[in-house]
Amino acid sequence: MSIHLEARPGEIAESVLLPGDPMRAKWIAETFLEDAVCYNDVRAMLGYTGTYKGKRISVQGTGMGIPSALIYCHELINEYGVKNLIRVGSAGSYQPDINLRDIVIAMAASSTSGINNSRFINADYSPTANFELFMKAAKYAEGAGIPIKAGNVLSSDEFYADEFESYQKWAEFGVLCVEMEAAGLYTIAAKYNVRALAILTISDSLVTKEKTTSDERETTFSQMIDIALNTLT
Repeated sequence: MSIHLEARPGEIAESVLLPGDPMRAKWIAETFLEDAVCYNDVRAMLGYTGTYKGKRISVQGTGMGIPSALIYCHELINEYGVKNLIRVGSAGSYQPDINLRDIVIAMAASSTSGINNSRFINADYSPTANFELFMKAAKYAEGAGIPIKAGNVLSSDEFYADEFESYQKWAEFGVLCVEMEAAGLYTIAAKYNVRALAILTISDSLVTKEKTTSDERETTFSQMIDIALNTLT
């Protein structure tokens, strides 16, 4: 067992989906996986392992923000030998042509977080997706007729910004949307030479101020999970 995960050796698969919300982890396990078993409820951060198309897959909640996500990613990688990590979460659109319920795959992740400043002093590290996972996800989505957008996203430390319109500078430089974990995930995956990807569903738009309902989010999340699971099989 690790500090924050009570799974025994072998109970976590080499490929893991990472939703922020632990209840979303429960929903994914119960909806998509066969014979899913809960291996963790420490701090109510639920984790499950089951099978999808005959392959063992785990799903682990990470909480909100880079510091929380890095705790679980570090332990999954170093204590349980996880090799493939795919974040599945929601995001806010920064662009007028990225609408509610669209799916974005993060090729790279800019950030307002200071998490890498202590590592790369007077320099900027560019956290990027694993190319193999990215290509497999994009090809599966194309074959399944699921439209996607791909590009740079912003991993923000703040959910409630002091200035709402501050997103516009990022938008001017082509950033597609904002979320809270991808930059941390891509950085730790690079550090430990494992594969990582973030697949996001647009739940609201900072451009139009529109928001999805809870029912709409569940329907659209299904497409995102479908892409993620088939990327790992």
